[in-house]
Amino acid sequence: MKAIIVNEAGGVSNFKYVDIPKPEINDDEVLVKVSALSINPVDYKTRSSEGGIKRFFEDERPVILGWDLSGTIVEAGENVKDFKLNDEVFGMVNFPGKGKAYAEYVAVPASHLALKPENISHEEAAAGTLALLTAWQALVTNGKIKEGDKVLIHGASGGVGHYATQIAKHFKAHVIGTSSAKNKEFVLQNGADQHIDYTKTDFEKEVSDVDLVLNSISDAINNRSVDVVKPGGKIIYILGAIAPEYAEKAKNKNVDLFAILVESSGADMKAVADLMQKGIIKSHVSQVFSFDEMDQAHLQLETGRTVGKIVIKL
Repeated sequence: MKAIIVNEAGGVSNFKYVDIPKPEINDDEVLVKVSALSINPVDYKTRSSEGGIKRFFEDERPVILGWDLSGTIVEAGENVKDFKLNDEVFGMVNFPGKGKAYAEYVAVPASHLALKPENISHEEAAAGTLALLTAWQALVTNGKIKEGDKVLIHGASGGVGHYATQIAKHFKAHVIGTSSAKNKEFVLQNGADQHIDYTKTDFEKEVSDVDLVLNSISDAINNRSVDVVKPGGKIIYILGAIAPEYAEKAKNKNVDLFAILVESSGADMKAVADLMQKGIIKSHVSQVFSFDEMDQAHLQLETGRTVGKIVIKL
């Protein structure tokens, strides 16, 4: 099968396109023939850093990156009950861990998958995995979002942000989204009630008494967000560690500031699949690259200017 491997951390020139045997599955797994996969910032951050590679793959070399896929089941383990051969499925594979999705065939725990809605393409489904689950687990699982909440979404035009906006609106929250001016209409079309151009306006001057913040930008934004969140509110950060002084500032205001890391979950995949089936959540795929163009896809994502999601089609 076709696969892309990396032997050591570095630039996209380290990608090697190889032909290797199909993976074998265990009793709780299915083998998925991949139709499309999507990439996320964690992909290029892992690729470019030995620390990132070791975080997910320990001492294994070479590694196959990737966690997001949509495709068709071609083999099923004997303990698999929820899926059958030829089912079209999608999901985020073994995150955090060894996803190995940059390949023609991927062994996937059945518990990480959901049936692909018939009304969406494999490209749209592949997009709606890690980024969509991150938004869901941030706002719903951890944020306990509810009707009437005032929600501030930083980076509302990005992969996580555009899904988070739609989720928040589905829960009948009042949604404020930040992005550059050129993406204002996109943010509003996804359901935001208010847009803030972060290049022209400090959001602290525009909003107050926020119940819930989703921050996919930087730790410095956590510090500034504390100022606009009401006591008892929450700030959820998805990029790693929070500076102790920011955590202390939040604690002193009775604001719950914490970081999360998305985890593979078939139950969550089924929940978002249902919303995609109903047209409540839609993937915005800004660019589709071929499998041989993985280097170009990574370089585009690294610009930080991608609207919605980048997808790789096999």
